[in-house]
Amino acid sequence: MADPVETFSHWLAQAQITETRLTPDQRAVLQAVFRFRQARGTDYYSTRLLSHFLLHCDCGLTVAALARLLGLSRPTASRQQGLSSKDAIRQAHHRMDGRPYGKLLPRYAGAVAGFLFAHPDASRADLIDYIDTTFGVRVSRVALAKFLKKFGLDRLSVQARPTPAATGGAPRPTFGVGQGQPVPTPTPPFSRHTRSTPVPSS
Repeated sequence: MADPVETFSHWLAQAQITETRLTPDQRAVLQAVFRFRQARGTDYYSTRLLSHFLLHCDCGLTVAALARLLGLSRPTASRQQGLSSKDAIRQAHHRMDGRPYGKLLPRYAGAVAGFLFAHPDASRADLIDYIDTTFGVRVSRVALAKFLKKFGLDRLSVQARPTPAATGGAPRPTFGVGQGQPVPTPTPPFSRHTRSTPVPSS
């Protein structure tokens, strides 16, 4: 999200919007949006309301410009552009309730792999927050686990974990077998290596 700014002109400048090129209608809309952000802040829900309004009010600004104004990524703004008001509210409700809404797409796998390599000690919650911030998709731990397993990314976190020897933990004991000795394989029944009992003659 974008950080709060002190003036309307500064807010436009950091979004690379030239104030002198705005029409009177655009200026009036953006001034109202700026006052709203100054009063209500830049939290997820305030930004979600403003983004839905700006993307559907036909103000004449590009999606990229609106994304910069609100501190969103261009793909996130594009996805929100196709949502109805009902869908936008439902997304906010799902996020508030902690329920998953959204889909992990195959193209996210590269970025997720990069995050896991760069942050080997990251928790699942950290990864969920990263996906939410990067792609605007909030998912559950179950959905994330299935996604990691599908693309073989679950092995990255397993490989990054320290071994018992590195952490000073004792290896799991094997009962009945000496240290370094192979585990004996039981002789199958009716094998030629087993002792046979002679059948008494009649």
